[in-house]
Amino acid sequence: MRCVIVDCAIYRDGCRTEGPADFSDALDEARASGDAFLWIGLHEPTEKEFELVTSEFGLHPLAVEDALCAHQRPKLEVYDDSLFLVLKPIQYDDKAGTVTAGELMVFVGDSFVVTVRHGEANPLGAVRDRLEKRPEVLQHGPTAVMYAVSDAVVDHYLDVADALHGDLEGLETEVFAPNGGAGQNTAGRIYAFKREVMEFRRSTGPLGEPMERLTGAGVPFVHEGSRPFFRDVSDHLTRVNEHVEGLDRLLSDILSAHLAQMGVRQNDDMRKISAWAAMAAVPTMIAGIYGMNFEHMPELKQPWGYPGVVALMAGVIAVLYRWFKRRGWL
Repeated sequence: MRCVIVDCAIYRDGCRTEGPADFSDALDEARASGDAFLWIGLHEPTEKEFELVTSEFGLHPLAVEDALCAHQRPKLEVYDDSLFLVLKPIQYDDKAGTVTAGELMVFVGDSFVVTVRHGEANPLGAVRDRLEKRPEVLQHGPTAVMYAVSDAVVDHYLDVADALHGDLEGLETEVFAPNGGAGQNTAGRIYAFKREVMEFRRSTGPLGEPMERLTGAGVPFVHEGSRPFFRDVSDHLTRVNEHVEGLDRLLSDILSAHLAQMGVRQNDDMRKISAWAAMAAVPTMIAGIYGMNFEHMPELKQPWGYPGVVALMAGVIAVLYRWFKRRGWL
């Protein structure tokens, strides 16, 4: 268990205190004191490693199954002995342009908080450090940890949304440049960007309902004074979701504009090809007539025949070129 336990501590009156090394004894001490709680953080535990935590904390088997599978949508489940909150932290690699979602499960009970992390995105270390510097927040008990974790995840959503918007502006500038991103697989890049936004949306969209529930009454194990704080998190999440919706709409518009530009450019190319083909058809037709080897073609025996035919070809081509140029085909 030592390899999966990131941190384990007892908090009393908002301050971290020394406790037993074994988390089972630490939980008993926290429950016995009545004014303390235990916070234990785990990283990608296996089923066998999680068995002891399950039995000691009395976690619901369905919630345990979700915590171990790590392929859940953001949600809030209420059980008899605990709350179970699923969050999806986001990590954005602006160089590769990829959005990676981790998973963060929070179990909250009467005297304990258990956090289970999957993936590389990890806001918990910074959250614990900030909370330990704010004992007035930790005094609210396990609810303070749930709020701080939710707030950190949602605030990082805002940072990711801003980074995505910055990259989108660069892509938009490229699409509406004079060459319109021709020959750079711009459509593929727009579609790939849209997929990353959709991955981001899967993490932020479903979280709205759990945050709304936490702002209301009737949710067990949630401190009454924490509702304004969860309301603030919910407001930030609403901003994120609106931002993501705007990104998705802009990407759809940019893709449509790019495809329209490609269609216009192809039409221009076809007009140019058609114009050159029309000019090439005139000498081809005349040369074809004089290549039929008829015996009775009077102009063949005239000294002006060859230069006259060449001049005719050049004159017709010049007239066609000027006409196409006026119409903008060339």
